[in-house]
Amino acid sequence: MSDTVVGEDGLARPAWASVDPMLREYYDTEWGMPVTGEQELFERISLEGFQAGLSWATILRKRLAFRKAFADFHPDTVATYTEADVERLMQDASIVRNRRKIEATITNAKATIELRDDGGLVEFVWSFQPDSSPAPRTAAEVPTTSPESIALSKALRKRGFAFVGPTTMFALMEAVGMIDTHLVDSHRRGSAGIWTTLPDGSTRLTSR
Repeated sequence: MSDTVVGEDGLARPAWASVDPMLREYYDTEWGMPVTGEQELFERISLEGFQAGLSWATILRKRLAFRKAFADFHPDTVATYTEADVERLMQDASIVRNRRKIEATITNAKATIELRDDGGLVEFVWSFQPDSSPAPRTAAEVPTTSPESIALSKALRKRGFAFVGPTTMFALMEAVGMIDTHLVDSHRRGSAGIWTTLPDGSTRLTSR
């Protein structure tokens, strides 16, 4: 039994990516692909934080507006934002106007800069990548947290990050290719290029 939906193009996708063209495009081209740049990873962490309590579609539709509001998520620029910038962003209807999330993004930009002395954000986050991924056939079988996402959450909080809870970090790990939770029957299973698929459908890290 599988929850994948076969589209008109003959490709199988999970239900969440099978109807909305925007989500389908995101799923087919971006979700689950490795993100290994500091600015790009900072953006993903920020957007996952804004997504908390909301749908990902809401955030994705506002992505360009978020990039404009946060200087393309350039950590050095966002780290200089002041209370005046927070108030400015609170008046920006094109983004999610949540003061705590806006302030967390600025806080996380500063924490990202501080991490550069210890190898940087990318090395830090990816050090929590597990050696294997699950093999979900249905949406119900996809986990929402893992020992690694819990550990990453705690480690980031210790380094001064905010809005990086275990569930949010698991979603980040899925989105940036650290784990592969594509449904087994999906045409995107194994698309990150860093996993070897085993006979039971699970994947094991090919190399670090």
